Amino acid sequence: MNLTLVTHLATAFITAACAWFFQDARMDAAVADVRLEMSHAEVRAAGEVMRSVKQARADERGITTTYQEALNAARTREALLRTEIDHLRRASDGLRDQSAEAARRLAAAPPAAVLEYALALGAVFNDCRAAYAGMVEKADGHASDVRTHRDAWPVVPRRTAGETPY
Repeated sequence: MNLTLVTHLATAFITAACAWFFQDARMDAAVADVRLEMSHAEVRAAGEVMRSVKQARADERGITTTYQEALNAARTREALLRTEIDHLRRASDGLRDQSAEAARRLAAAPPAAVLEYALALGAVFNDCRAAYAGMVEKADGHASDVRTHRDAWPVVPRRTAGETPY
C-alpha cells in the first residue's frame, strides 16, 4: 500500500474519532443543561406548591378560627338566653303570685260579676304568659342558631390582584 494512502486513512480516522468525541462531549453538555433546567423547574414548581399549601393552610386556619369564634359566641349567647329565660320564669312566677293575690282580694269583693271577671282574667293571663314564655324561648333559640350559622359560614379571604389563588 501506498504510504500516502495509509497516512490519509489514519488522518481521516483520527479526525473522525476527534469529531466523534467532540460531538459526544457537546451532547453530554446539552443533556446536562437540560437536566439543570429541569431541576430548576422542579424547584420552582415545588416552591409554588409550598406557597399554595401555606396559603391553603392559612385559609383553613382562618375558616376554623371564624367557626370557633362563632361557636364560642353562640355558647355565650345560649348562656345569656338561659339566664334571661330563668329571669323570665322568676318574673312569671311573681306575676302568677300577684294574679293569685288579686283573685283572693276580688273574691272578698261583694259583686259576683267582679269575681268571675277576675278569675277569667287570671286564667287568660296565665295562658298568655305561658305561651309567650315558650315563644320567646323558641324565637331566641332560632335567632341564635341563625346567627351561629351566619358567623360560622366559611369565607375565603379576598386577595389582591397580584396574589395567586393557591
